[in-house]
Amino acid sequence: MSKKVLLTSVCRPLGPKHGDAPSVGYELLYGQVTRAQGLFSPRTVNIHYSLEYIAENLDTPTVVLQYPSERELIRELKKGYDYVGVSFLLAVMHKMKATVALIRKHAPNSKLVLGGYGTVLKDEELKPYGDYFCREEGVGFFRRLLGEPERPMPYKQPLLVSWLKIFGWKVSATGQIFAGLGCPNGCDFCCTSHFFSRKHIRLLPEGKDIYAVAERYLDLNPDLVLLVIDEDFLLNRKRAMEFRDCVKKGRRTLSIFAFSSVKALSQYTVEEILEMGIDGFWIGYEGTRSGYAKQQGRPIEDIITEFRAHGITILTSMIVGFDYQTPEVVAQELDGLMKLKPALAQFLIYGPVPGTPFYERVMKENRLQEVYAKDTALYYRRGDGFATMVKHPTLSPARIEELQSWCFSEDFQRLGPSIFRTLEARLLGYQKLKHSPNPWLRRKAEFYARELRVAYPAFLAGRLLGPNRAVRQGIGDLEQRLHAELGSPTLRERLRSVLGGGAALWTGLTLKLDLFQHPKLTRTMYRMPAKRWAGFDLWEELHRKTALPNLSIQVELQHAKQQVWLRLEGRLSRTEAEGLGQRIRDSLARSKSRLVLDLKKLQWDQVDDLRPLRDMLAAHRSRIRLILPKLAAAHPEVILLARMFQPYQA
Repeated sequence: MSKKVLLTSVCRPLGPKHGDAPSVGYELLYGQVTRAQGLFSPRTVNIHYSLEYIAENLDTPTVVLQYPSERELIRELKKGYDYVGVSFLLAVMHKMKATVALIRKHAPNSKLVLGGYGTVLKDEELKPYGDYFCREEGVGFFRRLLGEPERPMPYKQPLLVSWLKIFGWKVSATGQIFAGLGCPNGCDFCCTSHFFSRKHIRLLPEGKDIYAVAERYLDLNPDLVLLVIDEDFLLNRKRAMEFRDCVKKGRRTLSIFAFSSVKALSQYTVEEILEMGIDGFWIGYEGTRSGYAKQQGRPIEDIITEFRAHGITILTSMIVGFDYQTPEVVAQELDGLMKLKPALAQFLIYGPVPGTPFYERVMKENRLQEVYAKDTALYYRRGDGFATMVKHPTLSPARIEELQSWCFSEDFQRLGPSIFRTLEARLLGYQKLKHSPNPWLRRKAEFYARELRVAYPAFLAGRLLGPNRAVRQGIGDLEQRLHAELGSPTLRERLRSVLGGGAALWTGLTLKLDLFQHPKLTRTMYRMPAKRWAGFDLWEELHRKTALPNLSIQVELQHAKQQVWLRLEGRLSRTEAEGLGQRIRDSLARSKSRLVLDLKKLQWDQVDDLRPLRDMLAAHRSRIRLILPKLAAAHPEVILLARMFQPYQA
């Protein structure tokens, strides 16, 4: 009998109201970066992407649970699994223990695998809770554990899309690209860098590999924002410039948010970065005297100023609690950062994570606060960057935490909501690039203009509910600048502004009453035997049984979505279209699967060559989505296809 695997996060509910540390929850932005911005905070649920990535790249039937309740986890465990994997961070180790207890009770024969950054702890501490510990790239680990043959990189990337909400409205969708693990920079506090022994594991080794995933996302939805998950994406210039070449060759408009250091960014001009499609960065500001190697290069003030002028959104992270810092120094560093007007800013306390050089130094010098030295469980539970764990030369723990809270408050009170700071940067970029001699930069300006126009309805709420009079006035001034540049709002946009104000008030109420703050369970199945599709074998065999001399047929079975992605590349005659259409129709008739028919690289001789394909598939039009070639407007038959079937969306 085939093995089965269950991969899960810890159980919900999470958050300070449920005994967790201040920033623990489901959302990085709301819980950590924009925590002082209340109803103005952008909202997006961050799932454990690694679990979906691993599941996609196994041969073994697998189910993934994101944030199950205890009852939902128990119900799943009773279905019987050979291996159960739990992903956790140190700050939720107490939740991991509770989750493991449920697994031991309701699935006593299952082997338990622990993974995630919580496994920085040594085996002696983790042995009571797991049989195996994954402290490496997860796909290779699980394939060895399950006796599956090694698979070369790049692995298959699942298409995972999350929604960003403002005032409860969906404003953009983001696709995650898993480009790399680890970081060679080796900052003394960084768990990510030292977890992987300061090595960079390129999940997508070359620039063309990264672009291939980006293309898949844009085929799925051309309006997607892309998040490149790689600790210092631009550090390898060769890979980055190859990616840029692919973007320019593909001639598609990309909007990418990435993580990068001053050291990496100093290798590029702002034009090269925009040509890659990147218009957002997370950059470590840390502290003016922190002296990390990643901060070498151009002055960070020059980078942030130039990037903001070109419309690039900047999220900066600053550390509070360095030995050299006093309240006056923290105030000076904050003033310097605020003058640069980052769109978003994070402030975390300098803390020791097991496995990092800073942790080793703290333990060697006996500088861990006594309360945490005596209570290891409390040390883990509060290890979220919002508790002072180290004895400081001049500041008390309470004073450091007050300074951190003050930084968050000052950021909001001085610069206002991040959503409007982002829009101001986009406006500056539009004005800077709209007449650029570089056609790629003019296209980016057009993208900024579309983004800005969509944001018109948010301004009324900002003018009425901003944190202080100066900020509210600044939001009003920005609105007037936008109208002067892009035109006055339409009647519909004015009506949506009123609705936006109501939505903002409702958002504030739900936050105050703690309503609707916890996500529902997301359960995804990969290759489960009981869910094997009817007609599954037909899809698997279609490319072999339909061998055509001038046509490449690629079949991708997306098990988690019970969906088939069929790519046709090459030339297709009328006769061949009829035969292929018959086989596709038979597969659809015998299955419940959805079909994405990718015609992006298809060629034909006569305008009516695709008519048989259209006629054959007409009966199943509700289950078919098309990806059309760029020159579709020049071919009447493709226009007929487009009218009959819907363009593919997520």
